[in-house]
Amino acid sequence: MDFIIATHNKKKQIELQRVLSPLSINVLTADDLGINLVEAEENGSTFEENARIKALSGLHDSSMPCIADDSGLCVDALDGAPGIFSARYSGENANDEKNNQKLLEELKNVPEEKRTARFVCCICCVFPDGREINVRGECEGKIAFEKNGEGGFGYDPLFITEHGCFGNLTSEEKDAVSHRGNALRKLAEELKKINL
Repeated sequence: MDFIIATHNKKKQIELQRVLSPLSINVLTADDLGINLVEAEENGSTFEENARIKALSGLHDSSMPCIADDSGLCVDALDGAPGIFSARYSGENANDEKNNQKLLEELKNVPEEKRTARFVCCICCVFPDGREINVRGECEGKIAFEKNGEGGFGYDPLFITEHGCFGNLTSEEKDAVSHRGNALRKLAEELKKINL
């Protein structure tokens, strides 16, 4: 069965496909289908709300089952920031490098024991018949003092768990412990319960 994912991020598509392919689900982007998805305005105040906004918008534009996620990094010493603003933390022209630099700057005087953080991923899956699935995955860790590794994307080179820095993990190692991996496994379990 074909699902559309409400993102142009190929890395997210690959992650989703790895987890959902055993369920005979094919994850496609708007580019794959040659259609245009309106950029949904992420004006929710939580990861859950923003994931749902994107999923419903993708469903509306494609008439296909749609999966959307909203995810980010929540740092305890920054009262949960960057949170839902993780992708645009460093401003209008934000990118991974600028976001990582800003985070390191914000935490420069914070000692190791107070650099606790978690990655959060909320996924919403909506169907043309009105069914809806919402799941949340988290991964606890700490923020490093400097970038480590070249793998992953976003804040991965700064996020350290008991399994190591996300920037040094293989895709499979990261999937096994990450916030998105945890959320996707929950989504897969929920999808098994319904008649696709």
